[in-house]
Amino acid sequence: MHTADLLVVKIGGSLFSDKRLDRHLDPAAVRRYARIAAALHRAAPGRVVLVSGGGAYGHGAVRGLDPSEPFAALALTGANAELRWAWTVALREAGVAAFPVQFAAAAVLGPEGDARLSGEAVARLLAAGVLPVLSGDCLPDRSGRLHVVGSDLVPGALAALAPGATRIVMLTDVDGVMDGETVIPRLTPDGADAGLRALWEAPRWDTTGGMAGKLTAALEHSRKGAECVILHGARIGADPTFLLAPFEEWPRGVPRTVVAAQPPVSKTAG
Repeated sequence: MHTADLLVVKIGGSLFSDKRLDRHLDPAAVRRYARIAAALHRAAPGRVVLVSGGGAYGHGAVRGLDPSEPFAALALTGANAELRWAWTVALREAGVAAFPVQFAAAAVLGPEGDARLSGEAVARLLAAGVLPVLSGDCLPDRSGRLHVVGSDLVPGALAALAPGATRIVMLTDVDGVMDGETVIPRLTPDGADAGLRALWEAPRWDTTGGMAGKLTAALEHSRKGAECVILHGARIGADPTFLLAPFEEWPRGVPRTVVAAQPPVSKTAG
């Protein structure tokens, strides 16, 4: 099979919880997407990482933070630990070895505030054939103040794990970046104005900026060489392994927005 060197699957919180609530979870949806991640892991062991959106857990933990309190974001670590464990249990029930990784234990903030992997924890899990499960977290700067790093930003740090092509699949509850009723098929870091203009304002309960935050993160990942795909999670059928394949091999009728600086991943040896 032709694949990217690394596939990061980010499952948006809206697909498995009601983000307007605190700690709401749809167990059936978690099991469905866990089966999808498990199938991808079996198809490309050692090349797949799962990143969970915060959903009601993450958004609930960071709403109304006191900016004068350096440790205010600490609640996010506890909330998302519960969420990662729910995914880990569902993945093990789906038949794969999965391990929840706290992002703050595997990454640090760079001098410009960007998250960077530190150490070999995630790479070692992949090498052992284990599916890592990550989420957003809060990371300390050099002064000890905690900064929220949302789940849309986590894949950018993970791209450092792959020596070649990284594909970041962002599953959400819409078909991609929409311009009215039309999906914008492709955006590049230097040509994203149309996509950004088309975005709507995120609701107040969404602490990550909705699609605008997702697209901004995807554009940043693409500047670093990753290929990002934004698509509706409901479009994933019984066989999700097409997510590993070149786009010309994808099933028809799967709309998406590709965000990449270079042409999409094609016939890369897998």
